[in-house]
Amino acid sequence: MFQSFFPQPKLFFSSLAIWSGLLILVWYSFGKKIGESIGFDLSETETVIGLGHFITSEFLWFDMFFAFGALVFFFVWRSRSPHEWQIWSVLGSALLIFLSYASVQVSVVINAWYGPFYNDIQTALTGDGGITASDLYGHFLIFCTIAFPYILFIILNRFFTAHYIFRWRTAMNNYYVERWKQVRNIEGASQRIQEDTMRFAAIMEGLGVAFVDSIMTLIAFLPVLAALSVHVETLPILGAIPYPLVFLSIVWSLFGTMVLILAGIKLPGLEFKNQRVEAAFRKELVLGEEDDQSANPGTLRDLFANVRRNYFRIYWHYTYFNLFRYMYIQADNVVAYIFLVPTIVSGRITLGIMNQILRAFGQVASSFQFLVSSWTTIIELISIYKRLQAFEAAVNDQPLPKIDQEFIESGSQES
Repeated sequence: MFQSFFPQPKLFFSSLAIWSGLLILVWYSFGKKIGESIGFDLSETETVIGLGHFITSEFLWFDMFFAFGALVFFFVWRSRSPHEWQIWSVLGSALLIFLSYASVQVSVVINAWYGPFYNDIQTALTGDGGITASDLYGHFLIFCTIAFPYILFIILNRFFTAHYIFRWRTAMNNYYVERWKQVRNIEGASQRIQEDTMRFAAIMEGLGVAFVDSIMTLIAFLPVLAALSVHVETLPILGAIPYPLVFLSIVWSLFGTMVLILAGIKLPGLEFKNQRVEAAFRKELVLGEEDDQSANPGTLRDLFANVRRNYFRIYWHYTYFNLFRYMYIQADNVVAYIFLVPTIVSGRITLGIMNQILRAFGQVASSFQFLVSSWTTIIELISIYKRLQAFEAAVNDQPLPKIDQEFIESGSQES
């Protein structure tokens, strides 16, 4: 899965984590000084509302710093461990991360736009004539200059992402096909090469991009939420704490994540076993098309009973998993309002600031809630990963993964 696309995956991802951590440390420690020393004016701290945000000195300096870090990492690995798919796996991944960052920056600009827009709405509703219709139309014009170019950006981003993911699938397909003699005797080998690589690529296209977007959203919106925390002096129950909005978003998101992990801990294994019993049933039917001795009613009845038994177990576990999931989602819709009540009734914030807080809180909380919103997809990805592990074991002459061994043992006992 990874060896086919990335050079020396374990060392690659370890070095990537170290290099990324080093770049982040340099950026937050000396980044501003380095940028100013080479001619960037980084004294401006206010978010520019409009497309001008993307040509500010701060944004352009980050572009240059990111490109430098990505190219250094690429050329080091290119010289150390050449790989057929290195341009796509290294530079392509770097471009995907940057595109996610740029996409999140659009959300930051729109969040800044909400402040003055809703403040003017609040003033206009008083009826004192301080805000005219042209003022409000002006806000909509600014919004259009941000949102409509973003549509083209998103389309191009999705186009590149689709090509990136298909290259990964191609690398996996080539890797397994070249080793067909070693894996052909594994249960459902043809299905794994065709269907599992296809589903792995499809899930990674959505899940992988969502994960990167979540990380970039945290990087972009945590400072925004921290700055907005100055408007909130106390929280119910918690009282006065530093950066209350940041603290609340983290604690609430971690709570939901842990609840759903515990509720859905058995689902990946059940999904894996479901694919195995389905494959066994399908294989017997295929054999019956060419062999009269295969696919007799008794055998098919027993195989389908295994399918039925596993599905009923999945239905039960998903029932209480979804109970906790939807309870949390509904509570998430109002939790920020509940904790903002003392601040709202005290009149310390305007309508514009309240909307900025709610949007920023929602962005940060949803990023921390990545597992909450994606857990069912993650479960499917884990089950596919477990099945493809058997290929890795066969290629490297290693024992089958534990879950494969358990399935074989249970199958022999049933027979």
